[in-house]
Amino acid sequence: MTAETSQTLDRGLRVLKLLADTDHGLTVTELSNKLGVNRTVVYRLLATLEQHALVRRDLGGRARVGLGVLRLGRQVHPLVREAALPALRSLAEDIGATAHLTLVDGTEALAVAVVEPTWTDYHVAYRAGFRHPLDRGAAGRAILSARHQPLDDPGYTLTHGELEAGASGAAAPLIGVTGVEGSVGVVMLADAVPERVGPRVVDAAREVAEALR
Repeated sequence: MTAETSQTLDRGLRVLKLLADTDHGLTVTELSNKLGVNRTVVYRLLATLEQHALVRRDLGGRARVGLGVLRLGRQVHPLVREAALPALRSLAEDIGATAHLTLVDGTEALAVAVVEPTWTDYHVAYRAGFRHPLDRGAAGRAILSARHQPLDDPGYTLTHGELEAGASGAAAPLIGVTGVEGSVGVVMLADAVPERVGPRVVDAAREVAEALR
């Protein structure tokens, strides 16, 4: 800790990170051991975080992330969207297809940014806010593939007709962005995705990831 930082705030943020990394919550004793502070300090941290709905405690006394975190999370999407737009515009114009940034939202894929090409006669209408299951469509499948593949070689995913009849998609996962799980892709009216699209989508995903780091 430096003179310019707050030890209490640092500990509170560490509590949130620890709770976010577990599905079963943590007890005061467990938090005390992980943080290296006494139980009294942990009680105070939890009480403060509870007042802001960032932490909740169940009947057994285990602390978990509270619903207040969701309200903070909603503000992340505009920031992510703004950072991704330059790469998405370049991708859409280069490929001549609708480009999108998709993030995980629970068990669904959520399109948070969409850019349509300006020079094509027609393209797929794909809107920000569109949701679909993670196991359908290139965007969601690319995210799932990254969970099971080496991070340095995610590759890309191709699909056809899974979300819209006659439409094909290509997507690549975002790699190396802490706290963000998503993909960058394109959707086009075609029976098959041209060969050059997959590598180009991987490049765009890398550009977006660098912008978000």
